Amino acid sequence: MPTRPRKSPQGSGMFGRLRAKIEHGDPVSAQMVRWGLLAFAVGTTIAAVIMLVTGGFDTGKVTAHNPGSPQPTGAVAGEAFGTAKAGDCLNWTQTSALDLSKVDCSSKHLFEVTATIDLAKYPGREFSTGSKYPDSLRFTELRDEHCVSATQAYLGGRFDPRGKYEVGLMWPGKDGWKAGERTIRCGLQVDTTTGEATIPSAGRVSDVSQSKVFDVGTCIGISRNLPTDPIDCGQQHAYEIVSTIDLGTHFTGGPPSKDEQDKWMEEQCAQTSTDYLGSGDALRNKTLTLFWDYIDTRSWLAGSRSLNCFIGKGAQEGFAPITGSARGDILIDGQAPVPPPNNGRSTPQPLPGAAPPVIPTPR
Repeated sequence: MPTRPRKSPQGSGMFGRLRAKIEHGDPVSAQMVRWGLLAFAVGTTIAAVIMLVTGGFDTGKVTAHNPGSPQPTGAVAGEAFGTAKAGDCLNWTQTSALDLSKVDCSSKHLFEVTATIDLAKYPGREFSTGSKYPDSLRFTELRDEHCVSATQAYLGGRFDPRGKYEVGLMWPGKDGWKAGERTIRCGLQVDTTTGEATIPSAGRVSDVSQSKVFDVGTCIGISRNLPTDPIDCGQQHAYEIVSTIDLGTHFTGGPPSKDEQDKWMEEQCAQTSTDYLGSGDALRNKTLTLFWDYIDTRSWLAGSRSLNCFIGKGAQEGFAPITGSARGDILIDGQAPVPPPNNGRSTPQPLPGAAPPVIPTPR
């Protein structure tokens, strides 16, 4: 059966250090929270290997190709996997993916093929007939070595490394490998934060926005004070989406600076949060804070323009758990919020750049 690498749930880099400090009970600065969450949003796996390469592979690497007349192979999943080529969209409903099928890309699917790679052409005997079935780590290495640049080429250099799509790889199962299948498929997919599940999406990636945004009213779960995936607002969550802002309506030239984005987003988020909550005092009375992310140059050049405004309760080690939608009664850390005295105290300042690891449900 075709399978694909899983992401490490722990992660590395800034996010890994942030999580390690949290797990060991060490104090964490607001700046580290901000950058740790941003690092998580990028996705630790892709952040480590992203290169803006728009050409083919370097000399000595496997060449990606699209067979002119693809033939079914020994893959357990059958013809769909054996004949899948760049531009095909694949879907399955079983965990084993034994019901893998090609579908129209305009319908819900789990994987868009960006390149096919024939490992039989790999130098040496590592993937020759009768060779040992590689472990998942080796397949992950192959994905990192070849699929990122292949995906950039497939999208004409317009892949957003901070967007909602991630570079994935599908490979034949053990039975397919034993039968001689050596072709693997690079592709694009939307994963949960742990990488343990793939979220359906619709439309070719080249035709839709890659911006990491959620629908208004979505609540994002929480684990160890860090954001996870969409969840019912009646359960503990890190924050709630109040609006989606299109920066392209205001910034019509080149990529705006982070300061320029922050200034405009603060105005937009303040207004939209008031509209969402129904009162200008609601945010203050519920002791919540406005947050938003920013779009970096790479994402801007890839065409991403949208950001979410969201509300939550910042904590020393990330976010405090909230139960209930902010449009109604809520609990913060299990306690009802106590409105501050009406003595002119201002609403807490927003914390720009504290970004969630947004894995959006496609619209």
